[in-house]
Amino acid sequence: MAKRVYEVWKGSNKFILGGRLIFGPDAKSLLVTLLLIIAPVVIFCVFVAWHLRHEFSSYNAGYAILVVAIVFTIYVLVLLFLTSARDPGIIPRNAHPPEEEFRYDPSVSIDVGGRQVAANAGGRQTPSLQFPRTKEVIVNGIPVRVKYCDTCMLYRPPRCSHCSICNNCVERFDHHCPWVGQCIGQCNYRYFFLFVSSATLLCIYVFSLSALYIKILMDDYHGTVWKAMKESPASVILMAYCFISLWFVGGLTGFHLYLIGTNQTTYENFRYRADNRINVYNRGCLNNFLEVFCTELKPSRNSFRAFVEEELQRPPPLPTAREIEPDELGGDPRSKVEDDLDIGEDLLKISQRRNIEEIDEDIRSRGSNGPPHNTSEVDSALGSDHRAPTIRSDARHSSWGRRSGSWEIAPEVIGNTNVTEGRGHVTSKDVVQ
Repeated sequence: MAKRVYEVWKGSNKFILGGRLIFGPDAKSLLVTLLLIIAPVVIFCVFVAWHLRHEFSSYNAGYAILVVAIVFTIYVLVLLFLTSARDPGIIPRNAHPPEEEFRYDPSVSIDVGGRQVAANAGGRQTPSLQFPRTKEVIVNGIPVRVKYCDTCMLYRPPRCSHCSICNNCVERFDHHCPWVGQCIGQCNYRYFFLFVSSATLLCIYVFSLSALYIKILMDDYHGTVWKAMKESPASVILMAYCFISLWFVGGLTGFHLYLIGTNQTTYENFRYRADNRINVYNRGCLNNFLEVFCTELKPSRNSFRAFVEEELQRPPPLPTAREIEPDELGGDPRSKVEDDLDIGEDLLKISQRRNIEEIDEDIRSRGSNGPPHNTSEVDSALGSDHRAPTIRSDARHSSWGRRSGSWEIAPEVIGNTNVTEGRGHVTSKDVVQ
């Protein structure tokens, strides 16, 4: 049965509801974030807002404080959900490196049979797959260098970076937020900022009404602030909690307001701050805010619920005349080469028999004109056919000429034959004659 994309996803993300929701690998931290939001609001509604409903002249105004706290909290939780449960802008991985960027480098060594062999061994150059690690693209008329990602096998678009936690390349990568358990990128940055700023407003709301309730208790009991704090310790705890939280979410809101106004990301600000680089993305404060909040969000590039398409097997590269031969790389002889050598051995034996017959005729012709020769020499020469040198498989050099269409015997093999024949007391000079 065909699998879906989320089932074979190579990143570190976690999916629920059949791939409809995507989270980061640290999604459990969301439970802590939910607790830090919901618990103070529940305490506020029970111990502060419920008592404040009778402190206003209008009965509805008292209940409005409770309703606003609940509704605003739900709004913050929805923004948190939209930030952490959606695709932040993940760029799909490539199954293969970009072929249009290939180039050949003959100086690179290759690994064959467990040993390094130069690509241009024997004068034959084997193309080695290489492509540039960086390349330049034009952004607003200014060249920007982009890098190649080995994990995703693609050139990262401008402002894209690979998140080491999620193991994905994220478009307009800002940072990975552990509090939401997700990367912050192009598709969820708007919701992230709204979540942080709304959490800041919620802290201010709870802090202000808790302080108001302390003030009302002081007026009702005509006492000091200490007596009022004893009457409502929950208000004191909420004020302290919201004050501390404001330093975090409030400071984060202010920092991202600065980033939006200058059209930067957190990653760019921390990495290139000391380089004094020109910000090619800055289009003015107003246009930068419009770009973040008023432009249409791009749809996800990934269809996590789609079925995985079987990848067609790529055809092997065509062999070239410059490829390194197997014998140069120390490979084993192939079956075709063995067949060629067997045929070459037969031809070698035929050639040896012909040489012996010529020697025999030469000896006999000399015997009729000169002193008789010892018959052992003839027998030794004739018997050399049975003592023909054994050709080892690793020393065979006969091969069929691909272009000439004829058999060729390597000179060193013929040389070995002459030496062997010489053992029968026949010199190489006689063979030539």
